[in-house]
Amino acid sequence: MTPNDFFASLWDHYTDITPQAQRIQELFKSHGENVLNDHVAFRTFNNSPISLEKLEPQLEAIGYKAYGAFRFESKHLKARCYKHQTDADSPKVFLSELIVEELPANCQDIIGKFIAQIPADAVQTPAIFWAGRLWETPTEVEYLALAVHSEYAAWLSTMGLQANHFTVSINHLKKFPTIEKVNELLQKEGYALNQVGGLVKGSPESFLEQSSTMADKVDYSFADGKQKTIPSCFYEFARRHTMPDGVLFDSFIEGNADKIFDSTSAK
Repeated sequence: MTPNDFFASLWDHYTDITPQAQRIQELFKSHGENVLNDHVAFRTFNNSPISLEKLEPQLEAIGYKAYGAFRFESKHLKARCYKHQTDADSPKVFLSELIVEELPANCQDIIGKFIAQIPADAVQTPAIFWAGRLWETPTEVEYLALAVHSEYAAWLSTMGLQANHFTVSINHLKKFPTIEKVNELLQKEGYALNQVGGLVKGSPESFLEQSSTMADKVDYSFADGKQKTIPSCFYEFARRHTMPDGVLFDSFIEGNADKIFDSTSAK
């Protein structure tokens, strides 16, 4: 599978559950913009058949290599980022996993039940990245119990392994070259943006500015027959700046990412 095939399939699955992303992309195109993807992000469970360690070889198989590691203490996460070894224009990948053992015992028990249902050989091809939920539908009680301690865990229990978000590269926009202009356009069109820590996460001085929509909502039927409107996936926007050495910043910032995670908050 080529990177182009990988991201095309990923986009198709992502926009099925995140229709706002397709509409926003068309909005930019209506202004004559060429929309390029800066990066995509995924969520998963550690110590599972779909852990970061198990998934990484599939990224390597399509030419990607890890180049950064991150730790989010308050959210009980660790993450790595990846970039293509030969194609600088290929989107970066941000892969995070929940450190399950850091959650309370009741949450560990719920997640342990999910993990037990994942086939040991689940990871065979890059298509695993749009496999979705690999366990039975959770009950509403389980979902709410996880949400108390980890919004990430609650989201993952319902959405499974898929692109959590794609990201518009503001660097490649001409009529909307700043994150402020992008945010202004989106708000004018009625899109709700993530306000945690302010509309803009980061600064030119940190070489990365990011903003994002709040996740699309889906009507979800839980295993116990309860129905609830819950967050699905969202769309992000990133503006990268040149560092003093003349090189464009190509990594991620923990403080920014920590706030971007809240784009799937149900609150």
